[in-house]
Amino acid sequence: MKQIKIFSGTSNRILTNQICQFLNMEPGQVDISRFKSGEIYVRYQEPLRTCDIFIVHSLSHPINENIVELLVMIDAAKRASAQTINLIIPYFGYARHARKKAPREPITAKMIADILTKVGADRVITVDLNSDAIQGFFKIPVDHLTVLDLMTQKLKSLNIPNPVVVSPDAARAKMTEILASRLDVPFAIMINNKRQGSTSQVQVIGEVEGRTPIIVDDIIDTGRTVLDVVDELTARGANKAYVIASHGLLSDDCATKLTNSPNIERVIISDTIQHDLEGYPKFSILGMAEIFGTAVQIIAEGGSIDKLVNRKK
Repeated sequence: MKQIKIFSGTSNRILTNQICQFLNMEPGQVDISRFKSGEIYVRYQEPLRTCDIFIVHSLSHPINENIVELLVMIDAAKRASAQTINLIIPYFGYARHARKKAPREPITAKMIADILTKVGADRVITVDLNSDAIQGFFKIPVDHLTVLDLMTQKLKSLNIPNPVVVSPDAARAKMTEILASRLDVPFAIMINNKRQGSTSQVQVIGEVEGRTPIIVDDIIDTGRTVLDVVDELTARGANKAYVIASHGLLSDDCATKLTNSPNIERVIISDTIQHDLEGYPKFSILGMAEIFGTAVQIIAEGGSIDKLVNRKK
């Protein structure tokens, strides 16, 4: 293996430590602090020359501050003559705008890709992007990992009675179909058709009455969408729901709202975003450290990362 070093930003130190434990190595030493004005200071505490370095940092809340922190870390590493700068971005923020849906809108996913590349990143490793097309926004290699294997293992272990995998909208239909196929269970899709301004009509394609829904999404932010979907399924005769998502942003009081919902049995998210969920018994966390650690090994040794990025059935 080449000489590699793994450094952590401030957004997800626990995951970084777990990745290093898997690789049987110590996290790199880096000093990250803030001036009273809010400006970010970074200084690596060990030599980087000729090293392949990996920076672990999620672009989660506070997202704008975390983006600048990552940029400063990249710049400091580049000026320290690191041989390659590889970014492990468990949650890639601003990915929800990967295309223009209306005139005069930005494509923020492309903007972030351009900035990271321009500052000096050589590779990006990330998880379950909002859109696969975002990989094409980069001019550097992107390893797009997935939580699907962990989701499949976890759901199989729960022995959920009479399950049906549910997509909350058409955009998540592909992911839902793949997961349903792996579990060998039926799936359903919810479609919200806007009618006459603010009025909407929800359609459910698939059978949910008397079944236990497994609602699949890429992110849970405020929880409003999840709660609306759960309530709609309950009104159609479904059992208590299991909610599973790649990324738990859990903004505001989302964790409390999901925990207090009588129609939710369990919420399952990965640790791409660091949270303290002690006191929230409905939540289960899927650990990504082994997947990221394996990716680091494969990249360092020059092997194929296909087994980690393959989303096929």
